[in-house]
Amino acid sequence: MQIILVHPGLRQARSITLKTRHLVVLLLAFVLLVCTASAAAFYFGLPLLGRMGVPFASAASAGSADPAHQDRYVRENIAAMAVKVGEMQAQMMRLDALGERVQGLAGIKPETFNFREKPGRGGLEPPPEGQTMSPEAFTRALQQLSLELEQRGDYLNVVESALMQDKVQFKMLPTVQPANVGYNASGFGWRIDPFNGRQAFHGGIDFAGPTGTPIVAAAGGVVVAAEYHPQYGNLLEIDHGNDIVTRYAHASRLHVKLGDIVRRGQRVADIGSTGRSTGAHLHFEVLVKNIHQDPHKFLSAGAAAQARLLSASR
Repeated sequence: MQIILVHPGLRQARSITLKTRHLVVLLLAFVLLVCTASAAAFYFGLPLLGRMGVPFASAASAGSADPAHQDRYVRENIAAMAVKVGEMQAQMMRLDALGERVQGLAGIKPETFNFREKPGRGGLEPPPEGQTMSPEAFTRALQQLSLELEQRGDYLNVVESALMQDKVQFKMLPTVQPANVGYNASGFGWRIDPFNGRQAFHGGIDFAGPTGTPIVAAAGGVVVAAEYHPQYGNLLEIDHGNDIVTRYAHASRLHVKLGDIVRRGQRVADIGSTGRSTGAHLHFEVLVKNIHQDPHKFLSAGAAAQARLLSASR
């Protein structure tokens, strides 16, 4: 092959003769240059693209790394997943504790729903050629599970708060029988007055019992009256909040004074026959917004709740 060079700076045209060996050398040099450029781009360009977040480049750069780099990459990912698993274990322990508290507040039997036992699971066996979860998919599944655990924990916290509030409100209701005696001497409503024989409204119920029999608070509250009354005799009134007041009359002795805070079931007085009374008994009243209510409604609700708790504990 003959190449003729023509240029204005040259006095005359020049010719170069390329033989076959010259063409072979040039071709080999070109192939070597292409291979060198490709190798440089593979070893230096792909890691850079991988750090920039290009998906195929990330996979290629990880695959082209040396064994030491691959081992470090795997160990770092395992460490990160181990930290995530530890966080999820802590969340599960928190959920177990929350679940047991909610279970107790709701009155659910422990054997009905045990948070410490794994639930039964099953299903068809997957085919052998089923797809294996990739590390990236496994990481995403862990993150999603962690998020769901947090949501379940928040939900259980709300449920626990609501149940606790209901329990506190129920404890502030006068549902405890104020005297441990066998029968009521007189019920709520209209009756014949034992002194004058006329029709009269009886605003409470009477518990007949020996003098000195303990009288307990039907619910927790604050003593708002502890005094002698011409009709009620030794009188005790307890404010339970929410405009609910209980009244205990004809007591032989008062064990609390004005302003005392009393607990549910605490002994506050003794049965007697002071004031307008024909014999030893407790006259018990429940007032809501200063209106007399039938105490049996509250005491029956308390007895039903106690029966449910006993049933749940068996």
